[in-house]
Amino acid sequence: MDVKAAPNGVATIEDRILRITGYYGYYPGYSSQKSTSRSSVTRCKPGANCPSSHSSISRQLSPLSVTEDSSAAILELQSRGSSGVCGHRAERQNRSGDDGAQTHPENSSQENRIKARCLSCMSMVLKAVWGLLIILSVSSSWVGTTQIVKITYKNFYCPFFMTWFSTNWNIMFFPVYYSGHLATAQEKQSPMKKFRECSRIFGEDGLTLKLFLKRTAPFSILWTLTNYLYLLALKKLTATDVSALFCCNKAFVFLLSWIVLKDRFMGVRIVAAIMAITGIVMMAYADNFHADSIIGVAFAVGSASTSALYKVLFKMFLGSANFGEAAHFVSTLGFFNLIFISFTPVILYFTKVEHWSSFAALPWGCLCGMAGLWLAFNILVNVGVVLTYPILISIGTVLSVPGNAAVDLLKQEVIFNVVRLAATIIICIGFLLMLLPEEWDEITLRFINSLKEKKSEEHVDDITDSSVHLRSRSRANGTVSIPLA
Repeated sequence: MDVKAAPNGVATIEDRILRITGYYGYYPGYSSQKSTSRSSVTRCKPGANCPSSHSSISRQLSPLSVTEDSSAAILELQSRGSSGVCGHRAERQNRSGDDGAQTHPENSSQENRIKARCLSCMSMVLKAVWGLLIILSVSSSWVGTTQIVKITYKNFYCPFFMTWFSTNWNIMFFPVYYSGHLATAQEKQSPMKKFRECSRIFGEDGLTLKLFLKRTAPFSILWTLTNYLYLLALKKLTATDVSALFCCNKAFVFLLSWIVLKDRFMGVRIVAAIMAITGIVMMAYADNFHADSIIGVAFAVGSASTSALYKVLFKMFLGSANFGEAAHFVSTLGFFNLIFISFTPVILYFTKVEHWSSFAALPWGCLCGMAGLWLAFNILVNVGVVLTYPILISIGTVLSVPGNAAVDLLKQEVIFNVVRLAATIIICIGFLLMLLPEEWDEITLRFINSLKEKKSEEHVDDITDSSVHLRSRSRANGTVSIPLA
């Protein structure tokens, strides 16, 4: 029994039930449509044509058609909802993908920065380690050379022959460099190709006979004079005094560069030069201006002066050179010394200025040790510039002064009075002042300002921490508990 439509718009109780229960096939008037469809269905006899019935069936909404229509509408809504949900999910995925694409390069850039910092720190640590090893090697090789010369003088005193013999060993510099090239380089070159590449220090045309005589002759003469005067000074003075006086070459290099090369004027280096000159005068005064002492000081200062002139002329005519070019140049000096200066020790031998009984009587062990350590010193100086900081090479040179002093004290060959000790310390301080960079004043001011900023920030942090502590204490002391009624 069907119930008629109620005034509130709901047709039957069945409609209410279907509406309340949320039946998916429900739509308003569902029960009335169902009743009319049932009443409109007529039975036909078998074999009879019932067009009206078929038409009525097709026109009326059967429960199956109603559920199909309603389910189609619901499916459409579901598809829309699902498409909307999928669309939102896709949008979220796209946004997350975009965010990931944006964050991925940021993460990669941060990783690259961290890797770059780690690599820079590792390179600095390696340079410092190499610098420490080279400092010890440079100072020990120079101390060893000086002490072997002093030992050789006990039985054999031929300073020019010793200079000529040790300079000939410079020929081995380039073969040592090429051996290192074969051991370390990925793309290995033939000896002739490497020799021609390194000969560019003489010009684009390489090493010619004219350049060999023009460029090598003055530097070979200065090299020989430097070493010869150094050996002469070792005969008159102790190894400590000679090594300390030879450190004045830094001051002479600055003065010559300022005059000849028009380098930047620096007041601190002028002070260092004055300190070097003061140390020289005090060193001569240490032995009450004795004749041998004055001559020895003159020889040592002359050796430092020729060394400074060699460096300034090298910078003027040849400029800066890499390790291979320096090895080529030093080997060329050795060849020039062997070819053109060999007549000098022969003349000195026949004039009995430097004479020895026989070649078998020569102290070959001391001579080879001196020449080998001198060659090692020259190689380490040029290698150190490549592997570490150049300032560390100079520090290794100045450390030869306390090294020679320690050996002289053990051998009891020197008695340090106050004047000699003060002169040595003044010369070493002047040498270290020469190592200051040109922008040392700006660097010092920046360092002082950074320290002041750090102190001010720490002071502000302490004030804020103390104020927060006082507030917390005042709050803790001012709290009052109110009892509940």
